Amino acid sequence: MPKLYFKYGAMGSSKSAQALMTKFNYEEKGYSVGLMKPAVDDRDGADIVKSRVGLIGKGIVITPDMNLSEWFERNHYDVLIVDEAQFLSAQQIEQLKQIAIHEVPVLCFGLKSDFRTVMFEGSKRLFEIADSLTEIKSVCKCGRKAEVNARVIDGRMVLEGAQIDIGGNDKYIGVCYGCWLEYKRQAEEGL
Repeated sequence: MPKLYFKYGAMGSSKSAQALMTKFNYEEKGYSVGLMKPAVDDRDGADIVKSRVGLIGKGIVITPDMNLSEWFERNHYDVLIVDEAQFLSAQQIEQLKQIAIHEVPVLCFGLKSDFRTVMFEGSKRLFEIADSLTEIKSVCKCGRKAEVNARVIDGRMVLEGAQIDIGGNDKYIGVCYGCWLEYKRQAEEGL
């Protein structure tokens, strides 16, 4: 039975690498896989899914106005894999759920929340309606589980700015909540 899956983790937890490995595993078994990602993440090219460990794949670009149900009717695959799913709209997540109910497995990979610990629209809706939620764990520099995406500019954590500011290791680090609180205190005190 097809399901809607959400596999989430902090920055640096290998979400994109796992999405690409999952695609490879399905294709190796003869399945056709639609690898997708939102247009807003264009740091490596709008249609490129790239992991920090060097895995790379060409994906289908999801534009903000794209109706995924209608798209799927014209472009059938055995499996859909969506990287950076946090950037989708709640409506697009609903459309993925409909595809998963009636058609094929849909595996979404992405962040749970932003640099202020506020959920993204797509992630929030995935937490509400996904059939399966799996945390992809990574480690903070202190050794605890990284769960917050700290935005860093010139080596200092920032607390203000747009929710979406595309970047990788150049702008974000995955940290535990305790370290994030300490970074937050330092930022608020101007240290």
